[in-house]
Amino acid sequence: MDFKQQLIAWRHYLHQHPETAFEEHVAPRLVADEMRKAGIDVVEGVGKTGVVGTLRCGDGPACIGIRADMDALNITEKSIHDHISLNPGKMHGCGHDGHTITLLGAALLLAKRKNFNGTVRFIFQPAEEPGWGAQAMIDDGLFERFPMDEIYGLHNQPALPEGKVATRVGGMKASEDDFAFTITGKGGHASAPQEGNDPLASFAEIYLALQTIVSRNASPQRPVVVSCTEIETDGAHNAIPTHVTVRGDARTMSPQDQELVERRMRDIVEGVCRMNHAECKFTYTHEFYPVVNDAACVQKAVKAARAVFGEANVDGNCQPWMASEDFAAYLKHIPGCYVMLGSGKQATGNVSLHQNVFDYNDDILVPGAEFWAELVKERLAK
Repeated sequence: MDFKQQLIAWRHYLHQHPETAFEEHVAPRLVADEMRKAGIDVVEGVGKTGVVGTLRCGDGPACIGIRADMDALNITEKSIHDHISLNPGKMHGCGHDGHTITLLGAALLLAKRKNFNGTVRFIFQPAEEPGWGAQAMIDDGLFERFPMDEIYGLHNQPALPEGKVATRVGGMKASEDDFAFTITGKGGHASAPQEGNDPLASFAEIYLALQTIVSRNASPQRPVVVSCTEIETDGAHNAIPTHVTVRGDARTMSPQDQELVERRMRDIVEGVCRMNHAECKFTYTHEFYPVVNDAACVQKAVKAARAVFGEANVDGNCQPWMASEDFAAYLKHIPGCYVMLGSGKQATGNVSLHQNVFDYNDDILVPGAEFWAELVKERLAK
């Protein structure tokens, strides 16, 4: 079996056996076994179910890390291909099976070629989807046990044509902050609103006012998104509720804007409720930090990408992506760069991430592995 077919076979195997946060056993076992066969030092159980492989070549002092996520989603797959998920209610709907095998492929290429001078860490991370895995590995001593100077990550992107690479200096992916608030008024019969205090009326004012954070408080040069996504009431079609609970999330590219959104949101929710003589309870939590790429690391990643994919296919100053990624936790400790690898197939139409019919584009497995190998060769040049 040639290299591409081997990577595809492994990827399909992982797609058939998806596992969610901190339940990953199939993928860690596969990558650990194959790296050991290639002569790579392996430590398992980092951050519960994570794996770190270490490959040294020569006497160079520099060390870089490359990270892939391994976890799947709690989604029932509806695809019709021959490697559909065998685990009910779970599927690789974001392509982490492909990310895992891409990094494993790079590890095998580098173990064979040994065309660099230094040390590379292959970091296979659990639990990216809920945002817990990176911090779990850090809390388990990732940077103390496996010191590294820089770290790099990659995500497939169906919105980009196959073989295109995009990254940028600074804010690459957004923070995610979750919020919830409960408005308590006085319910009653829908025919007599004057006898109660309709919490939905307060929410209507709040809903519109929250968008003024984006349009009138945040700088128009910095992206900010505020979305109310869930609403629950204890009313009925003919009964005004007493309680309304609203949940949602906010996304920004900087800690300053995170603070701004939280402060203004609290002011608006509490202020409108106070004006309407309603009570409220407001909570706001920081789930993901923004991914902020280091300029020097971006330059190195762009150079490697151009060597593999061609200069015309690499955008080193792309627009930021407002989705979130816990790779940001690593960047609070060491510099690094996160890139998007295009996986879109124009001829067959693209399926976006997290859909129940998503499947990774196998044609980018080898190019992705070659990109990682080229980055290591360039960064740890002999």
